[in-house]
Amino acid sequence: MTERSVTVLEQGDDDAPIEVVRGAYVVSTDKARIDVAAVHAFLSSTYWSPGIPIETVRRAIAGSLCFGIYHGAEQVGFARVITDRATYAYLSDVFVLDAHRGRGLATWMMEVIMAHAALQGLRRFALSTRDAHALYDQFGFVTVANPDRQMEILRRDIYLQSARGE
Repeated sequence: MTERSVTVLEQGDDDAPIEVVRGAYVVSTDKARIDVAAVHAFLSSTYWSPGIPIETVRRAIAGSLCFGIYHGAEQVGFARVITDRATYAYLSDVFVLDAHRGRGLATWMMEVIMAHAALQGLRRFALSTRDAHALYDQFGFVTVANPDRQMEILRRDIYLQSARGE
């Protein structure tokens, strides 16, 4: 694990969006830029949220601190952080479209996320991943030290069951 140091990205009192530019790409926290249909299309085909309804995606975006990666007008990546902005955050729904992978975009988006002023000084910052440990290790995330203390209610196929009317 190599924890990165970051320069904190300040956000104004009005919660104005942050935009960070690198070459032809932009990471933005502006929810108005999010292509909800594109985010839904990606998430509904993932292992963690198969069949998620678009209205659920809309509600999740509304209640989260969101980060989009844009190439021109096209949304090519996304992540959201569920947080109280004081003590706890949970990173979720991180992706970069296949056509834009291999360019360091996920790492860059994580740098922007970790530098966000609202995510500084948290007691706990959590996430779940099946296959991206190497990405998150770079930012100080580690396997839960005491998994026996963690509890959850997991309804793995809730969106698929809802779609079938169960």
